[in-house]
Amino acid sequence: MKRDAPQSIELAPPSARPRPRLRLPLGLILPALALAGAEAGVRSGLVPANLMPAPSEIAGTLTWLAHNGLGGHLASSCLRVAAGFAAGSTLALLLGALVALSSHGARLLDPSFQALRAIPSLAWVPLLLLWFGIDETPKLLLIAIGAFFPVYMGVVAGMRGVDRKLVEVGQLYGLRPAALARRVLLPSALPSILTGLRNGLSLAWMFMVAAELIAASQGLGYLLSDGRESSRADIMLAAIFLLALLGKASDTAMGALETRLLSWRDSLGNRVGYRTGYRAGYRTGYREAR
Repeated sequence: MKRDAPQSIELAPPSARPRPRLRLPLGLILPALALAGAEAGVRSGLVPANLMPAPSEIAGTLTWLAHNGLGGHLASSCLRVAAGFAAGSTLALLLGALVALSSHGARLLDPSFQALRAIPSLAWVPLLLLWFGIDETPKLLLIAIGAFFPVYMGVVAGMRGVDRKLVEVGQLYGLRPAALARRVLLPSALPSILTGLRNGLSLAWMFMVAAELIAASQGLGYLLSDGRESSRADIMLAAIFLLALLGKASDTAMGALETRLLSWRDSLGNRVGYRTGYRAGYRTGYREAR
């Protein structure tokens, strides 16, 4: 008696796989509770309104600012962060690769960079103002300094952490230095580099506020300073809210870029999504085969 050959189980095509379910925005629960608590505290008189305005009042302040030059303040801050971050991260990528790949470069540059990294951001402000005045140059330099060191540390740590065996295999296959860097070093060091870029972008926003608090006529830091001088807590909290919103938006964009560039990794985060989709497709294909 012959047995029937087992039928092969084919996975369902991507179009037949179930779509991912919508997830509740759990990240909004804590801010919503904080806003509701602040509103209730101010309305009940437990919190002084002059020190902590109600969120509804802050929303009204944002509406008033939107009709009185808020766009210019946002544009100034965003352009400063973009320019300073681009300059600082580009320099950090180049010097970090030099320090990581050259022992002479490491002995020459790394001790000085480690010493400069320990200097607080506000310590640079009076010196930059003395050298470059109160124009845009000191602000951009301060932001670039803030973005430089996290990116530099990520590049050095990532490239120094590349598995030596991978480099030796690439050399055995006759890869030239440029091809070796592009096909072996960069993919292996990319997670650390992207983490450094993400941290550098966050620090760029912080250093931007420090720069605009000292000498600026536009920007979110200027709004903070103006609200302090006029004792307007609603303006200060509105500026802080916008800074948090812009920082979160830029970090989310950088996180999405990181996820896209590192989708090839067999990491825990990628494996969770992979296993979920694979099992769902396997079950669908199994039912169709039966």
